[in-house]
Amino acid sequence: MAKNILIIEDDAEILRVLETVLTFHDFEVTGLDRTDDIIAAVKNYNPDLVLTDYMLPGLNGGRICQLIKSNEDTRHIPVILISAYHEQAIALVNFGYDAFVPKPFDINKLVKTINRFLN
Repeated sequence: MAKNILIIEDDAEILRVLETVLTFHDFEVTGLDRTDDIIAAVKNYNPDLVLTDYMLPGLNGGRICQLIKSNEDTRHIPVILISAYHEQAIALVNFGYDAFVPKPFDINKLVKTINRFLN
């Protein structure tokens, strides 16, 4: 059974590439360009993993991580944060994400990171 990944990315081109590549790697993918209620989105899409950009309209990726990890029903879901703000990666650890992938990212390394949490 294919694993379900919820992607939250406001850059339409990056979202399209992620959806295409991850679908090619046999994941079921749902892409959103934003969310104002991540817990409702997680309950609606039931992902096995959340991949989120940091800089987003509405809730940013850090807050998305915090909300997922602080909710008893969703804290088990791995969250991978992607961001072009490499220098903030250490500070972002406080948000509780499971992995950080800097942009621009190597798609093979990203898939390897995703598989590490889903296998």
